[in-house]
Amino acid sequence: MQLGIVTYDIAKDWNLDTIFKRLDALRYEGVELRTTHAHGVEISLSSDERKEVRKRFSDSPVALAGLGSTYEFQSTDPAVVKKNVEGAKEYVRLAHDVGSPGIKVRPNGVPKGADREATFKQIGAALREVGEYAVGFGVEVRLEVHGAVTQDPPNCAKIIAHADHSNVFVCWNSNPTDVSKDGTIAANFKLLAAKIREVHLRDLFDEQYPWRELFALLSAHDYSGFTLAEIPSSPDPERVLRYFRSLWLAYQPMPK
Repeated sequence: MQLGIVTYDIAKDWNLDTIFKRLDALRYEGVELRTTHAHGVEISLSSDERKEVRKRFSDSPVALAGLGSTYEFQSTDPAVVKKNVEGAKEYVRLAHDVGSPGIKVRPNGVPKGADREATFKQIGAALREVGEYAVGFGVEVRLEVHGAVTQDPPNCAKIIAHADHSNVFVCWNSNPTDVSKDGTIAANFKLLAAKIREVHLRDLFDEQYPWRELFALLSAHDYSGFTLAEIPSSPDPERVLRYFRSLWLAYQPMPK
């Protein structure tokens, strides 16, 4: 497993220079660049600017783990869904140009009054369209396990089944709803395990979430991708990230 961060929220005010300098010094291996943050890696970049971002990551020991968009496909208005699909495709092109292996999209719940199963099917169809488009650019589409109702792993698994595409994956989000009444995540993890391409981690001091079990399950599935700290901002982010890394190391399964 590799350790990185999501710029939401711990690094929302860091430009690329700061990201490269701090993460290298803190021994973090990668970063997911979430849209709207100070790094400025957005679809508005020109061709030359995209080449420059790609070169800067190529020259840095810090890897670009992914691009984090906020495109979502649950709206009851077909025009809104279409706009988000086209926006996600633009993000795919950005990812290709800057050297990102994938983009993150999300469901954000089920609209009030909408049929759940129909909404899951609609999200899946949009994902399939974006995933198919992204194949030609060598970019993965990763669905964040996100939003009321849609973040429940059984429901997210339904969405993925509706997408039914080899280039549509999952970003495990470490939500409280992952945890079953028996205190484990094993059953819910199993529903999505084969599709996990990225993992978001919350504060590792939260004893309500079975972190050791999560790392053991990831290890058992030979997960070698990024586990990314998606944690709140801090007036002393470097100190916080040092502690986070120490906890991350402590949770790693012992070698067999």
